[in-house]
Amino acid sequence: MGRGKTAIAAIQRWMSFPWVITLGYLGVMLVLPTAALIAKAVSSPPAEFWEIATSEIAVSAYNVTFVTAFLAAALNGVFGLLLAWVLVRYEFPGKRWVDAAIDLPFALPTAVAGITLATVYSEEGWIGSLLAPLGIRVAFTRTGVFVAMVFISLPFVVRTLQPVIHEIEREIEESAWCLGATESQTFWKVLFPTLLPAILTGVVLGFSRAIGEFGSVVIVASNIPFEDLIAPVLVFERLENYDYVGATVIGFVLLIISLILILVINLLQQWGRHYNG
Repeated sequence: MGRGKTAIAAIQRWMSFPWVITLGYLGVMLVLPTAALIAKAVSSPPAEFWEIATSEIAVSAYNVTFVTAFLAAALNGVFGLLLAWVLVRYEFPGKRWVDAAIDLPFALPTAVAGITLATVYSEEGWIGSLLAPLGIRVAFTRTGVFVAMVFISLPFVVRTLQPVIHEIEREIEESAWCLGATESQTFWKVLFPTLLPAILTGVVLGFSRAIGEFGSVVIVASNIPFEDLIAPVLVFERLENYDYVGATVIGFVLLIISLILILVINLLQQWGRHYNG
């Protein structure tokens, strides 16, 4: 009993220092895996590291990944704002169902999302069969990668914007109208500057999420090098071929870009608080 009480007392003492628990958890779950990846990547000779990171297939995969993710995030910036605005400002039948459906990409396994998109957008699918006569192929092309990235990154924009739109007082719009501003002028000159930090934050979050997407893209794309092969799939293919050095180097490049994106998100959030404050 005495030893048990001593152990409990020791645990309670440690629990009294929240920073110990926080740093310990972050160290085990985040810092150590990240440090292991960095150590493995930098252990390669600089010439070999540079050759792998800038190889033609790697550069092509970066291009497909980042350009497509940027276009998907930009599109979601527009339609995510529209969806968030409608969900906050308007009442219509089935609104709760639509609002719940926004979170579907969060809950749906990415492999299931890939199968669903490949089925719907294939040449025999509901949407793909309508596009096929026009010469437009979606599934198993780079367009399919774009659609998958749009699907999985949309909730980030909508959920980032909804609280901001909730906080905008309608009296601000009414005041602008009383001063003679049109609805268009009110939106672009009064509302949009307030929404801009949240829009940018949501777009960057969606962009970073799309960069790391694997499960849905690997199914809806053909994964052919120099066509629609993305960097995460390239890492997986290197691992399948037991090329651990190549997989680690490409993963390290993605890690560095992800860290930069996290910095950008933090700066945008600080700017938003300062701007709205």
